Amino acid sequence: MHVRRALLLFAIVLGLAALTASLSRTGEDDPLKPQTAPRGEPTTPQASPAPAPAAPEELAFDAAEDDVEELDEGRPATVEVNVDEPGQVEIPLLGLSAAAEPLTPARFDVLPSEAGRYELTFTPAAGDESRPAGTLDVVPVEE
Repeated sequence: MHVRRALLLFAIVLGLAALTASLSRTGEDDPLKPQTAPRGEPTTPQASPAPAPAAPEELAFDAAEDDVEELDEGRPATVEVNVDEPGQVEIPLLGLSAAAEPLTPARFDVLPSEAGRYELTFTPAAGDESRPAGTLDVVPVEE
């Protein structure tokens, strides 16, 4: 007796769920269905999708060599700084800092909006004195 009641209750709940699902969604609301204009009505042109953003440029620095790398203004880049000993790498003018170790370089995602020279500094964990670790030279884009 209890099994029949449970099955009947289950069937009623399942039926109500199906009814609710069918009433809550009509074919016009389907975001995956392409929208078409009725015959005889002009269609409005759709805007083309925006161009994909430029892939970030990969720039590698070696803190011991004080390299200079060039980057176009407004171009995204990933800056990686390799070090010989544990410490802290900073790009002060961009307000960025990251820890670095010999097997784990410091990594920064940058998008400089202004041209200029951005100095990178390295401070060893065993010392207090910062030393140059490279320069990011951001140049204006020529049009």
